[in-house]
Amino acid sequence: LLAERLGVPVVPAYASAAAPTVAAAVRALAARGRHRIAVASYFTAPGRFATECAAAAPWIAAAPLGTHAAMARLILHRYDQTVATPATTEQELAAV
Repeated sequence: LLAERLGVPVVPAYASAAAPTVAAAVRALAARGRHRIAVASYFTAPGRFATECAAAAPWIAAAPLGTHAAMARLILHRYDQTVATPATTEQELAAV
């Protein structure tokens, strides 16, 4: 969706031990002739992974989402969904 919205190639990557890593994704884009490579992460707070991903960005990197208004709206939306969903009891789970 990000590639479609921005009209640029996007390579999904992982900050964990999974592959491809952020560094590998950056190298793949550079090999395709891309030089202004941005890292658009969706970390909720600063920390080790956010710092390492930002360091791998040869151009710019997104800041952690933190207190962004969209994050607050998402949390409230998820809360409203949870409150509106009937609770499942252990007996109902056993019957499934």
